[in-house]
Amino acid sequence: MFMKTPRTFWPYAIIVVFTCFTAGMATMVVLAFHSNTDLVSRDYYEQELRFQGRIDSLDRTKSLHASAKYNADTKQVVITLPAEHAGKNVEGKIQLYRPSAEGLDRDFQLAPDNKGNQTLDVATLQNGLWRIRVAWTVAGQDYFLEQKLIIGETASASPVRSL
Repeated sequence: MFMKTPRTFWPYAIIVVFTCFTAGMATMVVLAFHSNTDLVSRDYYEQELRFQGRIDSLDRTKSLHASAKYNADTKQVVITLPAEHAGKNVEGKIQLYRPSAEGLDRDFQLAPDNKGNQTLDVATLQNGLWRIRVAWTVAGQDYFLEQKLIIGETASASPVRSL
């Protein structure tokens, strides 16, 4: 008599797997063609010039003795411009940047005294890591100082580290 062979689902499973794979790949190709792949902004040249200007400003500042130091006793940051810039017409700005919370950033106008120093009261700032960025112009030359400060700790526990 006739012997009935058991029916196997393997051929159907293989067809379903290949069909799902093909549909998935087709979906990925369609999504890839419709996604925005612009790697360069429209004003990339201007951005590069600004970035190169910042690098040049940093290089000019490295050879000078500019600094920003936190005094835990008085809860103040003392910014010291190079002695060469003291008493000259200095224009610039100071930014206290909090990497962990954008809303805490503070901006100040740079207004050093005749010795090239400016003091900022930071008693109201939250304790922790801050970056101070000082950008100034003297005689048409731009300068830029960026340092890490740890507000709220004693000076011995938190040395000022330059970037």
